[in-house]
Amino acid sequence: MTVRISLLFSFLLFIACNDGKKSELTESDSNSEQNATTLKKGSGIGPVKVFRLPETVDASLAETGKQVFTQKCTACHIIGKKLIGPDLTAVVERHRPEWIMNMIMNPIEMLSKDPEAKALLAEYNNLPMTNQNVPEDEARALLEYFRTLK
Repeated sequence: MTVRISLLFSFLLFIACNDGKKSELTESDSNSEQNATTLKKGSGIGPVKVFRLPETVDASLAETGKQVFTQKCTACHIIGKKLIGPDLTAVVERHRPEWIMNMIMNPIEMLSKDPEAKALLAEYNNLPMTNQNVPEDEARALLEYFRTLK
C-alpha cells in the first residue's frame, strides 16, 4: 500500500512540475506501455500522410488482405507468434494506420529513418523487412485484415 501511495505521489509531483509540457520518451525507455503509446503517434515515412479508418471493418477487403498476407507475409510473420518478424496481432493498437501502410509499402526507408521502425529492427536482430513492392490497394487490404486480429 505504501508503495502505491509513493508511486501516486511521484506521478502527481511529476505532472505538477511538468508545467503542462508533454514529456518525450526515448527509444531506450523499457516501459512497454509507454512505448506502445509513443508508437501510436508516428505516421512513418512514405506515401500515406493521413488515413482515417472507418468505424466498421470491411469484411471483403479484410479477406483480400488475408490472401495478400498469406502470399507475401507468412515467410516472416505468423499470427499469434513472433517469428522472423513481429506478431501482427493488435498491430493497429500499437501503430497508426499511416505508419502500418508506410511500413508495408516503404520498408527500406522506414527502417533507415523512422525511429519506431529502427527500434523494431533492433528488436528483431537487425533482420530487415523485405520490400515486397506492395501497392497501396494491397497495403490497405492488409491493414483491414490486421484490424480483425485482436
